[in-house]
Amino acid sequence: MDFTSALPTFAIALREGVEAALVVGIVLACLKKANASRLNNWVYTGIFAGIAASVIVGLIFSWLMQILSHSNQFYAPLIKPLLAASLSVVAIGMLSWMLIWMTQQAKTLKTEIEGAVSAALSDSKMAAGWGVFTLIFIAVLREGFETVLFIFARFQQGLVPAFGAFAGIFVAAIIGALLFKWGVKINLRLFFQIMGIFLLLIVSGLVVSALKNFDLAAATFSQLNPDSSLCFSRNSCILGPKVWDATGFLPDNEFPGVILKALFGYRSKLYLLQFIAYFSFLATAGSIYFKSLSNPSLTAKTTLTKETSS
Repeated sequence: MDFTSALPTFAIALREGVEAALVVGIVLACLKKANASRLNNWVYTGIFAGIAASVIVGLIFSWLMQILSHSNQFYAPLIKPLLAASLSVVAIGMLSWMLIWMTQQAKTLKTEIEGAVSAALSDSKMAAGWGVFTLIFIAVLREGFETVLFIFARFQQGLVPAFGAFAGIFVAAIIGALLFKWGVKINLRLFFQIMGIFLLLIVSGLVVSALKNFDLAAATFSQLNPDSSLCFSRNSCILGPKVWDATGFLPDNEFPGVILKALFGYRSKLYLLQFIAYFSFLATAGSIYFKSLSNPSLTAKTTLTKETSS
């Protein structure tokens, strides 16, 4: 069994899971300080409900794509690459936005969560429980939805990528427990910086994959409609001339190329439009991300465990 498709989903789920674990840890700490630990069960229920809802979203995605792929037998070969390309564009936008947004909002994250918890505790016991549950449920579902979207953007259906996602969630839960239950000190700033770089490279790989799928869709459409003139290049339809060919020494279907392909969208053959789009996106998103890292507010993440353990 090929486990390479589990690597990117593991990395995405790990990072998103740690973000959700931070929210959970802050909420539990707030409840402890407010002598409202009786509401902890609402927190745990919100976690499981958020994970279950993420799985349901994944099943709905799978069902919808199967319907769309078989909705028209003539254009069925065209629908799959077009869907994959479109989902990749959505995933690129959402994951990039969440990476930069989370980095910029690190300073106010704890304050906002504490405010939400305080507002919930001011209500009746039942309303407070539902308020805490809703806060946790939305946090977990948001991170889970991003992971699900990434999986289907790459059309990585099946047990292996799902195993990678659940493994990432499991490791994230362990990190959360180490931070907030056992008081283990972890350099969260360094962790998020490293995972942020990984995420940038993974999303940049999605740019290459999206263009490849758009090109495949254009080629398929041209085959189905010979009178169309979508293909402008000899080697590809819309990607332009080939600028990179490493099939002789680093093929993307053999180790270690297959791992680079699974993680970062590596291709042993790269075309001009892919080359330009990849480095343009990496330079643009990378510059915004590293500028946000220079913001001293990021140190707030490293102090969360100290404040919540007191």
